[in-house]
Amino acid sequence: MFHIAESSRGTADDEILECANDEDRILITRDKDFGELVYKNKMIHAGIMLNRLYVLSTEKKIEIILNVIDEFGEELRGKFTVIEPGNIRFRKL
Repeated sequence: MFHIAESSRGTADDEILECANDEDRILITRDKDFGELVYKNKMIHAGIMLNRLYVLSTEKKIEIILNVIDEFGEELRGKFTVIEPGNIRFRKL
């Protein structure tokens, strides 16, 4: 696991996405701008999980995200996944 805010705060979104892709990592983010990079700008990605769990505690967010990873694992690769309270949506490009 790599936490971009701890080591490279201020890095441009396209550079973050490129780095995640180069390392074949699924990007977990709260930033909706990654959707624009993927859908509008057609940037390649190994997978993106958009966390829209704003009102929940950090512990609950972590629990939900880990449950999604445990349940869907490799199915998350290459998909844009949106996680909301009580709802998970998968989109494949």
